[in-house]
Formats: sequence, C-alpha cells, structure tokens
Amino acid sequence: MQVITTFRHMEQSEALKAYAEEKLERVTKYIDEPITAQVYFTVEKIRHIVEIVINARGITTKASEATSDMYAAVDMVLDKIERQLKRYKEKLKDHKPGANGNGRTVSKKILQAESLEAQPEPVVITTKTETAKPMAVEEAVMQMDLLHKDFLVFSDARSGEINVLYRRKDGNFGLIEPQRS
Repeated sequence: MQVITTFRHMEQSEALKAYAEEKLERVTKYIDEPITAQVYFTVEKIRHIVEIVINARGITTKASEATSDMYAAVDMVLDKIERQLKRYKEKLKDHKPGANGNGRTVSKKILQAESLEAQPEPVVITTKTETAKPMAVEEAVMQMDLLHKDFLVFSDARSGEINVLYRRKDGNFGLIEPQRS
C-alpha cells in the first residue's frame, strides 16, 4: 500500500504518520491491490482534522473526522472508512455486477459564461477525461455514496450505453439513459 501524507498548518510528525500507516493496513482485507491512500492532517484552531482518501482497483472512498486529538481522529476516520468498505463489499456480493472490464472514455468540459451579452459563446476552461467504468445501476449508487458525489457517468453493464446517475434535491437518485431508436 502506498500512503501519501500531507500536514497542513502543523509540523510533520513521523509518529503520527507511522500510526496512520499502521492503522491503514486493516482496510486491505476489504479491497484488492494496488491501493493508494492519501492522508491529510490539518489543525484549525483547536480542531484536529484527519481526512483519508483511498483509491483501489475499481473503488474510491473518502472520509474525514475532526476531534481535539489527532490520534483519536485517525481511529474514528478509519472506523468510518472500514464500515463503508465493508458495506460496499457486501453489496457487491449481493448484486454481482457484470464482469465486462472494458470501459468507455468520457470527456468532461467546464465552460465559463461571464456575461452572455459581452461573450455569446462560452469558453472552455478545463477538460478532464475519465473512463466510464461498466457497472450496474446499484453499483453506481454505491460509488456515488462512497465518493460523496452529486453525479456519476458510467457505462451500463447490461447495455454498454453511457448513463448518468445524479442525486436529486429530495435525496433520491435520477438516471439518464440514452434513447434507443
């Protein structure tokens, strides 16, 4: 497991880094290799915040906790991640998504529209290319929950079509599917 630590508004602590690395070893029983974990230690006045982002093959999850003790925050955030990964692994066993490993590449563009009168055409600010992994709708919902995202672009495992899953304001989910002719 590759662990990247970042210290914000505090001095680097080898003891704290070693403690987090030791505790991160317990999540390896839930996910496949290779695993990369990013650990952010932040101090804001009296709050000690630990945020952990874990990337593994096919799954990304993140969680954060804030307490008055950095070591307690590490324990709490790892408990939260462990619960998320355990729930994810159990749901995968129940749903058995398609084993189709080829995903589609989707390009995402961010447009800037400062003034519609002054500039009639929006300007592309950034472009990001991602792979739309094949998965079932239920697995896409789990990925959105784990990533704390408002939408997810994925390839439907059954049809192979690109779909968009989004979180509605009422807390439910919406699914955009392409129209078949």
